[in-house]
Amino acid sequence: MTGKTSLLGPLNMKLCAAFAALVLAMLAPSTASAETLYGALARAYRTNPSLNAERATTRATDENVPQALAGYRPTITASGEVGVAATRTRTSVGTTNSTITPAGVSLTVRQLLFNGFRTQNGVLLAEARVLAQRASLDNVEQNVLLAAVEAYVGVIRDGAILDLRQRNVAFLEEQVRAARERFEVGEGTRTDTAQAEARLAFAIALVSAARAQSTASRAIYRQIIGVDPQTLSPAELPMRLLPSSQQAALDQALTTHPAIEASRHSVDAATYSVEVAEGALLPTVSLEATAAHSWEPSAGVSARDSLTGYLRFSVPIYQGGAATSAVRQATETLGAARLQLDVAREQVRAAVIAAHGGLVSARAQIESARAQIEAAQLALDGVIAEREVGQRTTLEVLNAQEELLNARITLVSAERDAVVAGYTLVAALGRLSVGELGLQVERYEPEQHYRQVRDQWYGLRTPDGR
Repeated sequence: MTGKTSLLGPLNMKLCAAFAALVLAMLAPSTASAETLYGALARAYRTNPSLNAERATTRATDENVPQALAGYRPTITASGEVGVAATRTRTSVGTTNSTITPAGVSLTVRQLLFNGFRTQNGVLLAEARVLAQRASLDNVEQNVLLAAVEAYVGVIRDGAILDLRQRNVAFLEEQVRAARERFEVGEGTRTDTAQAEARLAFAIALVSAARAQSTASRAIYRQIIGVDPQTLSPAELPMRLLPSSQQAALDQALTTHPAIEASRHSVDAATYSVEVAEGALLPTVSLEATAAHSWEPSAGVSARDSLTGYLRFSVPIYQGGAATSAVRQATETLGAARLQLDVAREQVRAAVIAAHGGLVSARAQIESARAQIEAAQLALDGVIAEREVGQRTTLEVLNAQEELLNARITLVSAERDAVVAGYTLVAALGRLSVGELGLQVERYEPEQHYRQVRDQWYGLRTPDGR
């Protein structure tokens, strides 16, 4: 009988060695063929559709500036007309019929001289919106990179948990086999066998659940990063970007976070919107010149040329209440923008505190889980040895194995949580960017497109040729 049951000790040692190899694989330096976290982040930065859509939105927002600048430029309009005029004249001596085909062309040039500073404030409004959209783009970039981090370490965690549960099934299969052998020789009971079989069935179900979770994590990885995950290198905390304390994190985040920057520029834009609306209550002055040539403008006249010029001005007296309503509406929008700035500050503050607390908690869980694994492993080895001499039951072995498995899963999850919390804290600081991370990827520069279109007077094609 001793020869039959002595296999449990070597099997347990093999499982310990396998788990140690798994941990070493997760912590070992990446190989040339393995994908690194920074490599995955660079890929997401290039190809993520959400980030590319926000870049397109930023380019579209840039076009508001040349549209506003158009108010400083003249407008030129050409027009033409052609018609038929038939007349019949009755006199005492008879009736006379005549038909002419009048036609003409004209060219009108209009230059706006003053419109209540609406053009000037409109340009400032458009520029403020451009800056707000750039800050929004930076915030979206952070969110995408953070989602990529979560997807990356999620694949590692769920793959490790699946591997642990599969190894647990192998351990329980050996327990079932050993329990059956002991029952056959009269050293065990049917209860021992049933307990081992029940644990095995439940473990197989958990393997299926873990496999489904791993498949879902891989799908999310592809959604965010753009390719299926292959061999992934372990992820580490961005220690050089982490603040020294929670207060230091708050001081930095409330100054540089892109969400706050976007809200600040939105307040500026709302301020200029009020001034644009107030400009509708002021006079408008423009200069207009028209050159025209007409053929057969009237009977007996074959052609006529004309050149006219006007200095036009208008003073609004009553506009039905629409202009004053627009001013009130813009003022309320400005108030809302200021409140949204306060909201953004509080959201960033809460994010920093939560991320800092999550990082501290995850680190503590890692230390606790490591200690728990060490103790649980010693306990399992002792329970198995004592079961060999009849001092312990199969149920106690199963319980000890479950405690060890749970401790290992806790460690894997805590390591994932620590990495996510670290990068979440960096994002809460506003530093989760290509430049701060030092990613090996060409950086998108929104200023380049802005300069290309700002002073463009005419043209239908975008700078990238579309």
